[in-house]
Amino acid sequence: MRLSRFFMPILKENPKEAEIVSHRLMLRTGMIKQNSSGIYTWLPLGKRVLDKVNAIIREEQNRSGAVELSMPTLQSAELWQESGRYDAYGKEMLRIRDRQDRPMLYGPTNEEMITDVFRSYVKSYKDLPLNLYHIQLKFRDEIRPRFGTMRSREFMMKDAYSFDLNREGAEHAYNRMFAAYLRTFSRMGLRAIPMRADTGPIGGNLSHEFIILAETGESEVFCHKDFLGFDIPTEDTNFDDVAGLKAIFDKWTSRYAATSEMHDEAAFAAVAEGDKLSARGIEVGHIFYFGTKYSEAMGAKVQGPDGKEHTVHMGSYGIGPTRLVPAIIEASHDENGIIWPDSVAPFNASVINMKAGDAACDAACETIYAALTKAGIDTLYDDTDDRAGTKFATADLIGVPVQVIAGPRSIAAGEVEIKDRKTGARETMSIEAAINKLTASK
Repeated sequence: MRLSRFFMPILKENPKEAEIVSHRLMLRTGMIKQNSSGIYTWLPLGKRVLDKVNAIIREEQNRSGAVELSMPTLQSAELWQESGRYDAYGKEMLRIRDRQDRPMLYGPTNEEMITDVFRSYVKSYKDLPLNLYHIQLKFRDEIRPRFGTMRSREFMMKDAYSFDLNREGAEHAYNRMFAAYLRTFSRMGLRAIPMRADTGPIGGNLSHEFIILAETGESEVFCHKDFLGFDIPTEDTNFDDVAGLKAIFDKWTSRYAATSEMHDEAAFAAVAEGDKLSARGIEVGHIFYFGTKYSEAMGAKVQGPDGKEHTVHMGSYGIGPTRLVPAIIEASHDENGIIWPDSVAPFNASVINMKAGDAACDAACETIYAALTKAGIDTLYDDTDDRAGTKFATADLIGVPVQVIAGPRSIAAGEVEIKDRKTGARETMSIEAAINKLTASK
């Protein structure tokens, strides 16, 4: 992508309304634009990051055996009345009526709708286990939306729903998602700690929040330091291995970890003083097992191997992509801007032409840009006529992991400079060597 043709409205000053680093940087880099309270447009730079976050989520959901579908944002109130949640959910639900005066709602979650899908088509235990997921916009009318897309009213959610014949199967489904979540966040450069959590309006009796530690986290968390060194499940994890996944779950729940809502002072006091970790945290995922809460209320049953009807056991599993993006920024930034992990960076390399219009610089940059693009590397080519200082500041601000800097003097010597955004390390090498270095790992 040529910067001269890209839409990226950079702000020179810090927005006054931004309270935390991620909100400030997302506005400054032109990732988002606020439309009204808690509602944002994702501009091209932000959309590129969001798409990469969603791609990782999708890959790990598919790897775990979940199957993707797409449900509507508007839901009939009848389903929620059937489950008993329509009146109980509270003012966060946006209730509306269509032209026939039928009660509708903008879905804050999809337990009722997915249960209706299941009961309409699945009648036998032979079709189990089943996990269905989608990635979709949702709406909750937060009383105080804040921190940009960290806590907005309209947000994107990956929500998955598992269906099993009995509790044993449902616990295995829970462990599948538990391991998949650890992998998902790790691939985004995050160390997420699963913590016992309140189930809230979703319901159920088994729940974990996945928390990343950050000074600007909205909740206080308490855990054992060992979590910082636990191994992440590998790419070849067998999601059909009941014992193997249970071992992963057992290990990651073997130490104390809880959000403030579930904190047990006595249990935490038993942790050795040097192993205690008390910090602020950001929730990036939440998983629930709630048994037959919805299936019983809505008649979701299958015929079992004994020929009798069985009410299925369910779980739900959420990740907020529009919350993850600012969470990654909170975990990875410096005074100059964002430092994106390569896996979710809007561009993986930036070619900076320090003197656009100079024939030699233009030719060298075109060669590098073409080679990187051909190799499948998302590359931003700064071909603008801005001053060098402005170009460097922009590249640092938007957090592209690698910068390839081409100026008249270096090009005259047949060389370019490569800068690592995270470490600041610089290396001068030939144009050919630079291309080879950047394309070797692709």
